[in-house]
Amino acid sequence: MNKQEVFIIGSKGTPAKYGGFETFVDNLVSRRKNSSIHYFVACRRDLSDNKNDIYQYKEANCFNVDVPNIGPAKAIIYDVRALQWTARYIQENNVKNAIIYILACRIGPFVKHYKRMLKKYGTEIFVNPDGHEWLRDKWSYPVKRYWKYSERLMVKNSDLLICDSQHIELYIRENYKKLKPKTKYISYGSTIENSSSDSPDLENWDKKNNVKNDQYYLIVGRFVPENNYQTMLSEFSKSDTKRDLVIITGVDNLKFFNHLKHDTHFDQDSRIKFVGTVYDQKLLTQIREHAFAYIHGHEVGGTNPSLLEALGTTQLNLLLDVGFNREVGRDGAIYWTKKPGSLSKTIEAVEKMPNSEIESYARTSKAIISSSFNWGKIVNEYESTFIK
Repeated sequence: MNKQEVFIIGSKGTPAKYGGFETFVDNLVSRRKNSSIHYFVACRRDLSDNKNDIYQYKEANCFNVDVPNIGPAKAIIYDVRALQWTARYIQENNVKNAIIYILACRIGPFVKHYKRMLKKYGTEIFVNPDGHEWLRDKWSYPVKRYWKYSERLMVKNSDLLICDSQHIELYIRENYKKLKPKTKYISYGSTIENSSSDSPDLENWDKKNNVKNDQYYLIVGRFVPENNYQTMLSEFSKSDTKRDLVIITGVDNLKFFNHLKHDTHFDQDSRIKFVGTVYDQKLLTQIREHAFAYIHGHEVGGTNPSLLEALGTTQLNLLLDVGFNREVGRDGAIYWTKKPGSLSKTIEAVEKMPNSEIESYARTSKAIISSSFNWGKIVNEYESTFIK
C-alpha cells in the first residue's frame, strides 16, 4: 500500500526543545496512529542533535537543512531551502499526491513557483498561518510589510489553511474573502500535567529564587512588548498583595528591559522577580502547579501553548481579555483589560476568593483542556485531514 507522504516545513527541529511548532510536530509524529501516513520533517542542522543528512525520529524521517547565519532572514532562507529539498525529493522519487505542510507565512513570494513545479505530481500545499506576525512590535515597518505581503501569497497559493485558532480562521476568511481560501480549524494540543511529588530540583529552584508554594503569581512568556509586560508590572505594583510576582523569561532585550524599569520602577518592588528561563519541562510543570495564579498578557497570535499548559496545571488563571484568550480559557479563567486599574483590582479580588471558588475554576480549566485540547484528539483530526 502506498503511504501518504507528509512533508513538514517551518519547525526548527525534533525532538522539541524550542517552542510551539516544535512541540506540535513532536507530538504529531510520536503519537501517530494511522500507519499509512509517513512524515518527513525539516530540521535546522545547527540546532539538531543528529547531524546526518537524513535520520529517523519516532515515526518520521528528519532531513537536516544548512542555513547561513544572516540575521532575521535566516528563517526565510531555512524554509525556502527545506521546500527546495522537498521538491527535489518528490521529483527524484516520483512521489504522488504528497502533502507539504508549511508552518507560518514566511515564504509567500516563493510558494507559487514550487506549487507549479509539483502540480503534475498531485502535490498539495497546506499552510498553518500562525498568528498576526505582522503586528509584532519587534519588527521594523518594512519587515511588517513583508510579513503581510507574504501572508497574502501563502493564502492565495495554499490548498488548505489549517488554523489553530478560531479567531485566526475568521480573520483569514474575512480579510482574504476574494481569494476564497479553504480553511479548517484544528486546535493546538496540550496535556493535563500533575507531578506526583516535589522534586529536589523544585526545592533548589524555590530556595535560589526565595519563593514559597502558593505565595507567588507567575508569568511565563517571551520577553516582547506585545505580551504586555508593562501593564502587568505596573498593575502588580499597584496591588496590595503580599505574594511575589515570578517572571520566567529570557531577558534578551536590554533596551526593552531598561525601558520597563524606567516606566514601571519594578526594580523598587521587592515582590517582582525576574528569574530567567526554565527549560526543564517537569520543573516548569511543578512551578506552575505551586503558583497561586498565572497571569497571561499575550495579545498577538493564535492559540498560545503556554496558556494551554497553565490551564492544565495552575489553579487560577488571569488572562488579558482578547478573543484568542477567551476562545481557550472560556469559563475556566478570570479576565482583565489594559485599562488602568483592571489587573490590580483583579489581583486584589482573587486574594479574597474562597478556596472553593478557586478549586471550581481549576476543575473547569482542566476539563476544557481534557475535552478540547488533548493531543490525542488533535492528532486524530490531523490524520483524518491528511488522509482525506
